[in-house]
Amino acid sequence: MTGKVRRPGVIALPLGSRVVDAIMAAGGLKKDADPGGLNLARRVIDGEQIAVGEPGAAAAAPAVAAESGVVSLNTGTVEQLDQLPGVGEVLAQRIVEYRDTNGGFQSIEQLREVEGIGEAKFADLKDQVTL
Repeated sequence: MTGKVRRPGVIALPLGSRVVDAIMAAGGLKKDADPGGLNLARRVIDGEQIAVGEPGAAAAAPAVAAESGVVSLNTGTVEQLDQLPGVGEVLAQRIVEYRDTNGGFQSIEQLREVEGIGEAKFADLKDQVTL
């Protein structure tokens, strides 16, 4: 946690915690601080850094790497995931729901745990996604 919080630093939170929980665990906002464009209801992902009240704080890691077309499992939207080969809107939604329920993907192999992704589909997708 960085930025305009009272106690910036590394914070351990329970699985399923949200950005607002992280801010509160960091002592809350500093006086006159604005969380900016942060989505306070978004679930935090293990290992991510949240910058509060700083320019560009709402910008997360790019969901799609422009040079490769690879989509991030942890930041990709349903619409972006839907563009992957063999992934429709329903499966893209399941990927996002898995991410939200489990606090993000820790490995690409966890994609196999999403309902509707078997070995063949995983083989097609593993090189098209990143964390």
